[in-house]
Amino acid sequence: MKENKYDNPSFFDQYEKMLRSQIGLEGAGEWHTLKNMLPDFQGKNVLDLGCGFGWHCRYAIEHGAKSVTGIDLSEKMLAKAMEINNLEGIQYERKALEDVDYPAEQFDIILSSLTLHYIESFDSSVQNIHKWLVSGGSFIFSVEHPVFTAEGGQDWVYDKNGEKNCWPVDRYFIEGKRNTTFLGEHVIKYHRTLTSYLNTLLKAGFKIKEVIEPQPGEEMLKEIPEMKEELRRPMMLLILAEK
Repeated sequence: MKENKYDNPSFFDQYEKMLRSQIGLEGAGEWHTLKNMLPDFQGKNVLDLGCGFGWHCRYAIEHGAKSVTGIDLSEKMLAKAMEINNLEGIQYERKALEDVDYPAEQFDIILSSLTLHYIESFDSSVQNIHKWLVSGGSFIFSVEHPVFTAEGGQDWVYDKNGEKNCWPVDRYFIEGKRNTTFLGEHVIKYHRTLTSYLNTLLKAGFKIKEVIEPQPGEEMLKEIPEMKEELRRPMMLLILAEK
């Protein structure tokens, strides 16, 4: 995660053009599923790990959270969050997730959106999150699905006519670093099996409440025809766990 591509001007410019960057949560293909998994924010202290533009921070405050702390390594991300999602009760901090530390039982809800696959040590992150949560607290996160991250190239296999043939899955059980391309830039991500995600949570003391491989919603499928390709393989994994 300490690899900070988002402060690269050309990379950030491309990220700003993404639908989820321009219109917020409704532009995220997984949002129609994720929002139904979220716990009650009323009166809660919330931590957002990898907050980006702060859309989830805004949602938490607008749904009754007492306080929200948004953490991100990117200066450009946080500057944008301060510009468009700077609501009372939200505090943004520039930190690498590996360097974050808080007292025990400080938060009621910890969430993370499409960030933890950039972290080399998922085990230590989960142990910290468990410590920071109050008893009965919720940890909800999304990551790129293991089927999506396994091979590493993160692109389709094309036929001789340039049509998308299939999605490659290779080296599935060989966990660790993957060199990928995202928005035209070389990016390092970390592949883990579904077993590792679930068992790491269980070993840390979490109860797994819900696991969903989201599909695009009907409206998005109608409005963005290319979204139908997202039905051919899972791209994301959403997990809700409780301390």
